[in-house]
Amino acid sequence: MSGSPSTEWPLWEVFVRSRRGLSHTHAGSLHAPDAEMALRNARDLYTRRSEGVSIWVVPSTEITASSPDERDPFFEPSADKPYRHPTFYAIPEGVRHL
Repeated sequence: MSGSPSTEWPLWEVFVRSRRGLSHTHAGSLHAPDAEMALRNARDLYTRRSEGVSIWVVPSTEITASSPDERDPFFEPSADKPYRHPTFYAIPEGVRHL
């Protein structure tokens, strides 16, 4: 479907949570005229086999992302904080989904 930008439906990013207690993960993208239709289409497309308990749809134009080309300077400040990495902590055996 090739159309001019004024007639093309907006792009939505879809995030699905597969079970309670887990985080939403990016499932894919779809085009829809509004949020309600995006949510319904996401349900039909990404949870056909009851894979989800919650769905988020976000207009792609509302997402702000870092540039892969600026990866080193952008993430450099976190490199001097090794205590933030889980290698410094012992994880108890009973903890799941950490």
